[in-house]
Amino acid sequence: MGNSFARGSLSGRLALRNVQRSARDYLVYFLTMMLVTAIMFAFHSLMFSRDIMQLFEGAGILAVMIGLATFFVVLIMAWLINYMVRFILEKRSREFGIYLLIGMKKKEISRLYMRESLLLGVVAFLGGLALGLLLQQILLAALYSMIQMEYQVRLEWSRACLITTAACYGGCYLLALLRCRRRFRKMNIHGLMNSQRQNEEIRESHEEAKRLLLPLSGLFLLVFALVLFFYKSWDSVTIIGFLIGLVLTIYLCYTGVAAWVVCYVRKKGKGIFRGQNLFLMRQFAAKIRTLRFTLGTLTSLFVLALLGCSIAMMFNDYQNQILIQKWPFDVMVFSEDPGDDFQAELEVINRESQIRELHAYPIYQNGTNTVNTWLYTHLRTFGDDYRNEDGSPNPEAMRGEETWAYYHYDTYLAQSDYNRLREMMGLSAVEMGEEEYLLHIKERVWKETGDFTGEIRVEGPEGVLAPGGIYTEPISQDGHNGADYLLIVPDKAARKMTPLYKMLAVNLEEPAPVNLQRELDKLGGEESFGNAGGYPEAVDRQNGGGEPGFGDYQDAGGYAEAEKDPDAGEDMDPMGHRQSEAMACGTDNIVVYVCKNIVRDNVIPEVKFTLSSIIFSFVYIGLVFVCVALTVLSVQQLSDSAKYRFRYQVLHQLGLSRREISAVILKQLAIFSLCPILSAALISGTIAIYVGWKFNFHTGTHTAAAGYFGISFLLFLVVYAVYFIVTYVGFQRNVLFEQHE
Repeated sequence: MGNSFARGSLSGRLALRNVQRSARDYLVYFLTMMLVTAIMFAFHSLMFSRDIMQLFEGAGILAVMIGLATFFVVLIMAWLINYMVRFILEKRSREFGIYLLIGMKKKEISRLYMRESLLLGVVAFLGGLALGLLLQQILLAALYSMIQMEYQVRLEWSRACLITTAACYGGCYLLALLRCRRRFRKMNIHGLMNSQRQNEEIRESHEEAKRLLLPLSGLFLLVFALVLFFYKSWDSVTIIGFLIGLVLTIYLCYTGVAAWVVCYVRKKGKGIFRGQNLFLMRQFAAKIRTLRFTLGTLTSLFVLALLGCSIAMMFNDYQNQILIQKWPFDVMVFSEDPGDDFQAELEVINRESQIRELHAYPIYQNGTNTVNTWLYTHLRTFGDDYRNEDGSPNPEAMRGEETWAYYHYDTYLAQSDYNRLREMMGLSAVEMGEEEYLLHIKERVWKETGDFTGEIRVEGPEGVLAPGGIYTEPISQDGHNGADYLLIVPDKAARKMTPLYKMLAVNLEEPAPVNLQRELDKLGGEESFGNAGGYPEAVDRQNGGGEPGFGDYQDAGGYAEAEKDPDAGEDMDPMGHRQSEAMACGTDNIVVYVCKNIVRDNVIPEVKFTLSSIIFSFVYIGLVFVCVALTVLSVQQLSDSAKYRFRYQVLHQLGLSRREISAVILKQLAIFSLCPILSAALISGTIAIYVGWKFNFHTGTHTAAAGYFGISFLLFLVVYAVYFIVTYVGFQRNVLFEQHE
């Protein structure tokens, strides 16, 4: 028993000493595990924050998004821990072989290594929790700032947050250690003593053929970029096929790079005799051949991280550019009843706040859908959905319930009402002739269509009206003041049209109270049907009478009229639509918020909170992926410093000074580190530019598509620079130490 106790005490001291040594030798890994723990804890604290749950009805969205992000984070963290546990085991294989030689049993060695790993993991976890409390405050302050609310520093220590973080972290560690335990059972002295030597063996075969993989990879990436930007018929099979091809290209590219370097050295290219190029090329080729699968995985992680950060930048840009000007009035109220006097709504607004100015006005229809038809058949959003094979409009397709974008009729507004709204917005009044009309359209749509007034015909009471100008200021055109557009006509013409629905615009003396939106929604007997990322539910409303008709659509000098549906009843229009219809929402995509009642000061924080949930989730994933990938790169290079020490001593003996050796070390680390980073930048940059272009097209943001990726890449380089400096300093210290002695 005494012998057992003594051995246990020795094993404990040995484990503690080895943990201290591992923390020093693999400092980057240890610090990264602390950082990942801190990031997980901080983001989980957002998910379980009581204050956030009380402030926002949509707090569940943040929990879902962070939970989904955590799933991917756990996967990559499990890969990192498993990779590092196996990596450290292989690096210490000779040490464990010596333990077997002196009489230790496999179970004892396994128990020793498990104890070391767990102790290292626990220390990193506890340190990460302390760092996580600081990061928690940074995240909460950033979130409250994004949603325009004041934040007071207050530590949140949730039991559920702690348990969730510990479960994710501990589960990854235990799975890695269990896999490692199976490896211990199969090990033997010979295998352990020769493990590192086997890993260093380089088998060069068919290098001439393999080097062709490099230009083939470049060719595939070029084809991928061309198809991405110009191919239109994307489907699930095509997407899956290209993703598989992209992943294979990433992995096979490194085989081609290694083979190209080997062939270049064999052929004694001119570049190998310049400076230390031969030494660097041999080192690079050997490293990339043994780690090509790892480098492929790291490149994939970098691609995902950069794309995630770029998408987060897009949504953040939308918040700053579009959202703050989307609703120019403090309160907007929609009513399907053209005769509504809004007495109930005004009572609520007066009770909760103080009105500075207001205006109630009807939106008219003339029984035509000239503009609707032109937009349905020309906007890229719809493609050929509403066209016949010959390119003419397809009325049958336009009868479907999926025609959610526009009202069943063109929407008109009287000039006096329009000028009153412009006055409330601080804009100058417009002038127009009695036989003219104006087109007020979203800037995003106008950028795509240009001036199409020459291709449509707008009829007034006494004939065709002439176009008098186009305006694109934001005026709440997601179903309130029309959907995407309004036709502004003289009051005389408007009075002869049929009111379609009615609107109320209000500006308040002070910011709206936080409950005003909720109080207005209660008047309808149910919550508002708007949401971020969805479309409105149907709201039946009666037209104000009038004989509906289908307007002419001019195309290539001809006109196409819709035939009257012979089966249409008296409450059906010639398009086959009932005279009651749902609120339209326009053609905005990606970010859509459609609501009967809009209280700007209530809606903007809600939408920003939802967008912030998306932004934070992508940042969460991107941060962890970058840290994990850079950790593997750093540890791989630092772990070989002992092996490279002898090689750099030879260079020193050949006449290189310490300064020259430091320069060679810098080149060696830079070449190996930049290889996956530049590959990832090329791939993710291409995809990010395409996604950014699509995002701008669908949301109306103005930032250059390349700008989203540029900002993300700069942030990435900052993190990369920190890891690279730590790696360079550690590598140089290990390599030059004995020379100094």
